[in-house]
Amino acid sequence: MSVPVPPAPSFTARLTPHQVIVRPLITEKGMHRANRHNAYAFEVVREANKADVRRAVEELFNVKVEKVAVQNRIGKAGRSRMRRTSTKAWKKAIVTLKPEFKINLF
Repeated sequence: MSVPVPPAPSFTARLTPHQVIVRPLITEKGMHRANRHNAYAFEVVREANKADVRRAVEELFNVKVEKVAVQNRIGKAGRSRMRRTSTKAWKKAIVTLKPEFKINLF
């Protein structure tokens, strides 16, 4: 018997840039990272990969991206009387820009 071969990965654009980025993450740590390292944090949809995030940031903000790091953030558990709840899981992307580019979030 032959072993089934998985299909080759497709690199087509699945999501439009406005669908990829949910919101920028404005925190003290994020502002320090932006000023010191020219890196900006965004909440992105869970289906987006690094290539989608890179393309979305470059198209929406007219900048050149140097590198992208993504983190899958798990939902936090909580309690309320007899019920156990949790917040939703989400994905965070930290985008480092080339030195000559900046994003003005304010």
